[in-house]
Amino acid sequence: MTLQLERFAHEYYVLDSPSVPDAEYDRLFVELQALEARFPALVDSQSPTQRVGAKASQAFKSVDHPTPMLSLNNAFDTDDVNGFDRRCREALAASIPGRSEDEPLEYCAELKFDGLAVNLRYENGLLAQAATRGDGSSGEDVTANIRTVKAVPLRLLGDTWPEVFEVRGEALMYKRDFQALNDRQRATQDKVFVNPRNAAAGSLRQLDPAITAARPLRFFAYGVGLWQSSSVQQPATHAQLLGWLAQVGFPVSPLQITGYGAQALIDFYQHVGRVRASLAFEIDGVVYKVNRREWHELLGYVARAPRFAVAHKFAPEEVLTQVLAIEIQVGRTGALTPVARLNPVFVGGTTVSNATLHNEDEVRRKDVRIGDTVIVRRAGDVIPEVVQVVPERRPAVTTMFVMPDRCPVCASAVIREPGETASRCSGGLICKAQRTQAIIHFASRRALDIEGLGDKLIERLIELEWLNSPADLYRLGQSQLAELERLGEKSAANLIASINASKQRPLARFLFALGVRHVGEEVARQLAQEYGSLAALRDENWAARHAAKAAIVKENLRLRKAGQPLQVVPLEGIGPEITESLSRFFADPASRQILDDLQVQGVVPQPQTVAAVSSEVAARPLSGQVFVLTGSLPTLSRDQAAELLRAAGAGVASSVSKKTNFVVAGEAAGSKLERARELNVPVLDEAGLLKMLAELNPGAANP
Repeated sequence: MTLQLERFAHEYYVLDSPSVPDAEYDRLFVELQALEARFPALVDSQSPTQRVGAKASQAFKSVDHPTPMLSLNNAFDTDDVNGFDRRCREALAASIPGRSEDEPLEYCAELKFDGLAVNLRYENGLLAQAATRGDGSSGEDVTANIRTVKAVPLRLLGDTWPEVFEVRGEALMYKRDFQALNDRQRATQDKVFVNPRNAAAGSLRQLDPAITAARPLRFFAYGVGLWQSSSVQQPATHAQLLGWLAQVGFPVSPLQITGYGAQALIDFYQHVGRVRASLAFEIDGVVYKVNRREWHELLGYVARAPRFAVAHKFAPEEVLTQVLAIEIQVGRTGALTPVARLNPVFVGGTTVSNATLHNEDEVRRKDVRIGDTVIVRRAGDVIPEVVQVVPERRPAVTTMFVMPDRCPVCASAVIREPGETASRCSGGLICKAQRTQAIIHFASRRALDIEGLGDKLIERLIELEWLNSPADLYRLGQSQLAELERLGEKSAANLIASINASKQRPLARFLFALGVRHVGEEVARQLAQEYGSLAALRDENWAARHAAKAAIVKENLRLRKAGQPLQVVPLEGIGPEITESLSRFFADPASRQILDDLQVQGVVPQPQTVAAVSSEVAARPLSGQVFVLTGSLPTLSRDQAAELLRAAGAGVASSVSKKTNFVVAGEAAGSKLERARELNVPVLDEAGLLKMLAELNPGAANP
């Protein structure tokens, strides 16, 4: 009876072709439950009745992926696809004797599902563990929840599989199931979900598997990671792999082709675009992979993405809406960002009511006024932006935006330094907005990782005036926290334990947590690597170092024009801007007081070896890549662009060299652009940079 029910479930959830009515399945299921109740010793952990039954978890455990779960680079147009095909042909011709660059290459193309990436581990044909993608190197253990997803086989079909192997795929929710779920949420006056992707992600990360079981999740497999077998060979092509996965019980892409050359891929993309709206689930593009799998390792990887595959994304959605107001958002570094408050509109899979306008110059360039009708663009998780104003719809009366000369939060003076596009509040931690964002950053996962200290709780603690600086976190008491609404004794105890554990984080993470301007993860890593301790950093004469760096940069400009060898700049990637920022920070009495307070509270950042520091950012998608910024970008300041790159793990250097991987150039780029062309370094404009970061670092916040 168990095998019969498994077959019926496979027909319904995988093949989408049930052979019996739902009532017959339900009758057999109840019969099996009754039998297992009478003979509990015979209950099999892989029985359909055991998909729900695990107790609610208090937290998700971390799971290391033996084989990293990589991101995919993006293609956005036919030129990108042709470039991908050309690079693959050229690389294989260089690696395989006798193969020509002009020889057509066979690809497999399939759908790019818009859900949550999951890794499933099977041992001897039985589901042993499930984990989310996480940062690619490790994710969260969601085994109990995945067991409730009926499209995931608990026991593989057939009798020939690797002893241990891992399946990669996407957990998602069908459109019709998403609609039904939201209807139920509305009926019970619960919060509705904005799109199927968010509903799937939220459902899979429930601490109580019974809640996940009540949500109609699906699963599609698209690849394998670990494969350990003494007798079962891996399929030779990706198309054969998809066929084998379907054979052992997994749903796979219902639309897929194999074909030679870029045109076959483009034809498939256009066909999918035509039928996209009729699919049962959301997709955001298609994926192309070199079909012959033994060539994957020959082609290799770059920036934690494979060279043998690319995601061809659909164009971002654009819609019209009206600007209701332009308000100011004060960030962690004091930057004042104009934000357009919009008449809510559904775009890119979610309802958008705010869009960044970046800075005062951008508002002027686009001539955005309160009352205007504007085009808003959003793709995936990229921050919504105002593309342009629709002039013919401008009302007779509009209100122009004026940057305030006083901070709207603390009334401190607003300053704009020469050469910068951002206006900044001068209040520092006096400003509640800066203080809030600084402590949120300090406690964030990539900084000191204080689990349980969310944004809302930090805002509440600041309102109560319990937090005036990061050092105040270490003065909080368990009984004090337990008095707060919705916290309680146990949660308060767990939070205090997490705060205490953060006292001995690695030096690189501590430096990043301090929020020093221009000091992202990569710069913090380099500083920790060179200095080794906080005391050494504090003792450095940063003012003198800044002057020396500035002098070297100036001299190198002269030497380059004269065609002479350049001087070596110590700590490449840490230029005059960063040294000046460090000089200001360590000379500032308020900063020194915070460091002293942290030391008094027992916060002792741990010295790190070069290898240990490097591992802190090794999992970031652009780890090991060096970028140089030059010229004026149309919407981003250099600070903003650098922060986005460092958040993705890249190093940002001040000069172009043979070690430079990319140059990002804007208007008036000058000598750095010329040097990049001399060395054949790839050059990106701002649009190209944002395209790259959209997939690699989707959660990046606007600095």
